[in-house]
Amino acid sequence: MSDLKPSRVPMPEQPPKERAKNFLEVPLGYTAEMAQAEAARCIQCKKPGCVNGCPVGVQIPTFLKLLRDGDFISAALTIMDTNALPAVCGRVCPQEVQCEAQCILGKKSQPVAIGNCERFVADYEREHQLAMFPRKPPATGKKVAVIGAGPSGLTVAGDLILLGYEVTIFEAFHKPGGVLMYGIPEFRLPKAIVEHEIAGLVKLGVKIELNQVIGQTITIDELLNEDGFSAVFIGVGAGLPMFLHLPGEDLNGVYSANEYLTRSNLMKAYLFPQTDTPIAKGKHVCVIGGGNVAMDAARTALRLGAETVKIVYRRSKAELPARAEEVHHAEEEGIEFLFLTNPQKYLGDEQGKVRAMICDRMELGEPDASGRRRPVKIPDSAFELETDCVIVAAGALANPLLTKTTSGLELTKWGYIVADESGQTSRQKVWAGGDIVTGSATVILAMGAGRIAARDIHQQLSK
Repeated sequence: MSDLKPSRVPMPEQPPKERAKNFLEVPLGYTAEMAQAEAARCIQCKKPGCVNGCPVGVQIPTFLKLLRDGDFISAALTIMDTNALPAVCGRVCPQEVQCEAQCILGKKSQPVAIGNCERFVADYEREHQLAMFPRKPPATGKKVAVIGAGPSGLTVAGDLILLGYEVTIFEAFHKPGGVLMYGIPEFRLPKAIVEHEIAGLVKLGVKIELNQVIGQTITIDELLNEDGFSAVFIGVGAGLPMFLHLPGEDLNGVYSANEYLTRSNLMKAYLFPQTDTPIAKGKHVCVIGGGNVAMDAARTALRLGAETVKIVYRRSKAELPARAEEVHHAEEEGIEFLFLTNPQKYLGDEQGKVRAMICDRMELGEPDASGRRRPVKIPDSAFELETDCVIVAAGALANPLLTKTTSGLELTKWGYIVADESGQTSRQKVWAGGDIVTGSATVILAMGAGRIAARDIHQQLSK
């Protein structure tokens, strides 16, 4: 098969040494010629596995054929039929384990670069302002409240507004977008792109109320009983920082990845003092964890001027949960990986600032519940690692602000909301989806959950 189709068109990128000093986007995007050449590699399968691999069901062969033929706007509209955030998904979705993993070309060659093509199409539409907004159906007279303006909430809002519902999103932060705004750095996802795609929803009629901490400023009971909403969707994500509870964790210079990335991304701390929010610009930064958030934090620290950045991970490289592309970019930029290394405590100086970590060296034992081999401490292997800034990227938990004020809402032992396959919770008229149900996952999976919930909300309210 590799003899029948040319090899995959590579994505142009900023050179590593250059990009490590700025917050500009790393991949530069395809030209029209590149995008059409890559789209032409699609063999238009009769049973396209790529569509089954997409959590929101984008008609991938259709948009690739239109792209190949130069009909960029029809390609964009095809994607937007099922995906409200195509420019976002083209950048941050793990296509390599979803749609591209199902591409038949990948069995003997390289799969079609579906994500790169989606990004091109979405960017072309945005830059030329060519897409037409779909015509809205007659109003149903019913209102739906969406809590959280992240990927799942935005998807629910986009789907329901096109079904005739009045939709209001309640967002705790001062800007909508959720993890797209506060979690993913500018060099991976420019915030202007997120703002553009949200502006499209507002043009369709979605209302967004900012600085609304549901559970504090207003409760779900009040939304349903006093404000006239017929249904509520909860998409608040998993935003509670997770620490390791190690000695010295209260030292200055020890951050959660949530705080570190929120300061840099949402609050633009990298522009301080032009912006209000400062951030510790360590010289020797250590990031604990091996997921995409750890890569984001490490690459941000490098751009903030760190002399050395080390990722401390207790398993081996083979077990890294981060996308291969993010790991590759981090390595190219000079970030060091300390595998099979586990921190035990932090050491501080006379001013109460972190100065070092004591770490143990590890080896891999038998598989644990996750299916990965469990890291086991090597006796007498402790060593001291110099650092003046530690970023803990070991995961996140469900924030209890909303759930503890909502009666009748069944939770897991970890505090996540229990929801069925349609997104329905134990509470009547309340649905949930995304990270608040699954725990930390991907943008596109949260969007898929939002799409399913929106469909079920419509079915229930139409009865």
